[in-house]
Amino acid sequence: MVDFVIGQYVKRDSFVHKLDPRTKIIILVFFCISIFVVNNFYGYIFLFALILLWTVFSKTSPVLLLRGTKPVFILILITVIFNLFLTQGRPVVRFLGLTITDKGIILSLFLVIRLLLLVFSTSLLTLSTSPIEITDALEELLRPLKKLKFPVHEISMMMSIALRFIPTIYEETDKIMKAQMSRGADFESGGLVKKARSLLPLLIPLFISAFKRADELAIAMEARCYRGSEGRTKLKKLQYSKNDYISFLIAAILMVLAIMVR
Repeated sequence: MVDFVIGQYVKRDSFVHKLDPRTKIIILVFFCISIFVVNNFYGYIFLFALILLWTVFSKTSPVLLLRGTKPVFILILITVIFNLFLTQGRPVVRFLGLTITDKGIILSLFLVIRLLLLVFSTSLLTLSTSPIEITDALEELLRPLKKLKFPVHEISMMMSIALRFIPTIYEETDKIMKAQMSRGADFESGGLVKKARSLLPLLIPLFISAFKRADELAIAMEARCYRGSEGRTKLKKLQYSKNDYISFLIAAILMVLAIMVR
């Protein structure tokens, strides 16, 4: 489970943990926009600086963040391979009938950096913000949509639960796979078709387990008299503090510099 970071929450007494969750979500949204607006390596230095600040002030281990990239390593590798060999440009390396171009190398580096920044930023959000805080923050940020009869609370709760269950499903998959392997199941050998067929003994109990967990969660929520947003009160009301405004200012400066630098 140490390799799957997104969706996990680690309680710590840090500057970032004490920030209003709305602050962290707003910064994350604009940070993700900045990732795709920036188009040079100098700009990404400022974005990595923001990630570094977030990591230090949340007291998160950099090793934990790097381990979190392991589940998306295959996606990064496929992205690099496709862009290296399928991007037109000036040939740099030729072998086995394949050509690597200068534009392919640059584009591959850009995409790797963008994917890493996305993984780091979303991991830092979930590591420093509890699912309840994320739900309350999303509900507050989407409150204007209530005038359009949009089920803000229900959608926020669903997103929070889905995010929280990512590491749970991952852990359940790992347990089922080890149990099947101890009974002689082989998930490694054979071609693509054989590997796909070997996943059936894994997928069926995984779906059953997921539905069982969902049913248990629904029963637990009903036992606590959960009835949606109607008549619901909150123990802690969200309120911006001086630290939130300082965080907005620092994040805005770094992101503007990242976009404007040439």
